[in-house]
Amino acid sequence: MLHNVLAAAPAMVLCLLLQGVVVAICLRRYARFRRNVKSQDLLWVDVLLLITVMLLTLLCNFAQMAIWAALFMFLDEFSDFATALYHSAVNFITLGYGDIVMSKQWRMLGPIEAANGILMFGVSTSVMTAAVMDVIKYHQARTQQE
Repeated sequence: MLHNVLAAAPAMVLCLLLQGVVVAICLRRYARFRRNVKSQDLLWVDVLLLITVMLLTLLCNFAQMAIWAALFMFLDEFSDFATALYHSAVNFITLGYGDIVMSKQWRMLGPIEAANGILMFGVSTSVMTAAVMDVIKYHQARTQQE
């Protein structure tokens, strides 16, 4: 099992770094956009902000699935990247279909990736929730000023 943890560690660290960078970019850009846009009463501004945050975090999660798929390819667990990516996605989002399994030697990578995926989707969800809460707070404050 130790070899699974050692093999997974670089992928996990890379996923954490990627998630951290994307979260920081999302929050900074969100705050800058919110501060600079003067027509903030328009619905499209809120929709654009929320869609952008959601798309960036979702793309980040897809990139993390690809990182894990690359690890599986490096370990010669799959013959093509599409299958490795499918298996990675099933693990990452904790579906656990079981239609494609890895060899006995590397099968603990699935649960490790699932744990990593839960954490990353949790962070993505918290960023999206923060954006939604900010939109709500902004409009509540505007309503109270009127």
